Amino acid sequence: MDVQILNLEALFTKNIRYDIPLFQRRYVWEQEEQWEPLWEDVRNTAENCIEEKGPNQAHFLGAVVIQGRLQPVGRLDLRIVVDGQQRLTTMQLLLDAAQEVFEQRGYDDLAEYFNEFVLNKRTFQGGDPDKAFKVWPTMGDQDAFRQTMHNHLPSDEYRESRIVRAHEFFKLQISQWLDEQPDQTDTRAEALERTLAYLLQMVVIDLAPNEEPHVIFETLNARGTPLLQSDLVKNLMLFEAGQEDSSDTTRIWGFDTEWWNEEVFQGRLLRPRVDAFLNFWLVMRRREEIAHNDVFAVFRRYFASEGNSDINAVADDLHKAGKAYMALERREVSDEVKPFLYRIGVLRAGVLTPALMWLLSSDVPMEQILRALQALESYLVRRMVCGMTTRGYGRLFIGLVSALEEAGPENAGEAVVQYLKGQTAYATQWPDDQQLEDAFLQRPVYRLMTQGRTRIVLEGIETGLRTNKAGDQSVPRDLTIEHVMPRAWRRRSLWSLPADVEDEGRAAANRDRLIHTMGNLTLANGRLNTSLSNRPWEEKRQELHDHIVLFLNKDLVKEQEWNEDRIETRARSLVQVAIKVWPYADCV
Repeated sequence: MDVQILNLEALFTKNIRYDIPLFQRRYVWEQEEQWEPLWEDVRNTAENCIEEKGPNQAHFLGAVVIQGRLQPVGRLDLRIVVDGQQRLTTMQLLLDAAQEVFEQRGYDDLAEYFNEFVLNKRTFQGGDPDKAFKVWPTMGDQDAFRQTMHNHLPSDEYRESRIVRAHEFFKLQISQWLDEQPDQTDTRAEALERTLAYLLQMVVIDLAPNEEPHVIFETLNARGTPLLQSDLVKNLMLFEAGQEDSSDTTRIWGFDTEWWNEEVFQGRLLRPRVDAFLNFWLVMRRREEIAHNDVFAVFRRYFASEGNSDINAVADDLHKAGKAYMALERREVSDEVKPFLYRIGVLRAGVLTPALMWLLSSDVPMEQILRALQALESYLVRRMVCGMTTRGYGRLFIGLVSALEEAGPENAGEAVVQYLKGQTAYATQWPDDQQLEDAFLQRPVYRLMTQGRTRIVLEGIETGLRTNKAGDQSVPRDLTIEHVMPRAWRRRSLWSLPADVEDEGRAAANRDRLIHTMGNLTLANGRLNTSLSNRPWEEKRQELHDHIVLFLNKDLVKEQEWNEDRIETRARSLVQVAIKVWPYADCV
């Protein structure tokens, strides 16, 4: 058994084949759980390359287990993938997406270089074109993989395949990121090359042909029972309290209930809820980023610091903050606050938790809480729609807690507005109305954001369209997203391009982008969405009219035709509602 830490260049640029056995499961990774966090890591690492001078910090992707197979001299090196097939497949899709984007943008040297990451040389293929691929998936994914890994083969037939969707996701994200700062496109391309080739690393466990892979696999996945950070904090608190009064442990430590010990995700880590809470509480009090495995050490330093050595005062503070945290988790808050928590939950903005705990545990007047939450939601939603990075949110919102402490509870709402308004750097700025309008008109948000995030934008606009005269102010949460002009427009002659188009290729590419912009998206219930499907506009329009409930569709059904101009016109109309729902700083 050979164990090495390899970057992607070392892993993929040699002529090799990583075969995924037929008994392995198909590709199951998804956008929200895996692709988005992976891309966020890649983007953050690349941006660090741009900002930092000197050696760049590598990013660890996890481990894979492979096993060699004896091959005749001169044949393609063969490895069977024992564990890590999802990760290896995703890396190939990411690398091929980068190669295709580089090729399309004229970065010929980069495109040729990355071609070596995904394709073996012809002399090693032995007449089998499928042996060109460095990774070969299990049976059910092979056709989709073959189509999407060739730049010029159509993959429409496999559009619902996770393989195709992942490739398309990474291709769109890379293009969007390169375009974020047009004057730095070349620099960004070079940073992405360095990140993908050298800074992403894996632990590769390479088994000899005679080793038993199942024994190794079971050993690698053995689980112990680690000592929790909360156990250490609890023991320290009870020890300190015992010097005065050890009779009432609940007064000092009230976090031994089943609810507090349920495992929850904090980012991508699964931890007992009490450990996540202690992490957030320490961030709120220490105003610094704290690693999940450093909670006890930081707590001990905090307790030993001047002014925090009264264990009863620390316990009281923990209990008060714990009630706020519980209210946030269970959404046991006022009706005005619940929509905010719902949307923040979809955004997965857990990094906000210390600031929210401060607001709910510091006797802040309700009007100040609501103003603070409106500013935070506007800031986050606008940045999401505009495709701006979330890198640095940890430090940003720690700074917000400091601003709140300085302003005090009576001025909390104004403090949040002014703090966020004062973020002028591109990496943290609050997008203004023009930036939001540009995003509504240009960004194919349906492809670049999760459906849940796209849905909360449409739901917010629907809420903004409803006046106080509407019978029901609430918007159902079980609606689905409908493309007015269908994604599969090529399959229906009634959605074909106009006959007088001069450049069909450019017109088709423009339509492919526009159909995923906000102007072409609406909401419908599941059954109506299914019935609308790829039908022509006249039939869709009548179906929407017959079942019209949503304000989003009231003006839509007035349109006699639906084309690119109508999509852009509707986007301009929708963004004006969005500006009111998520106002810029001066209007909060």
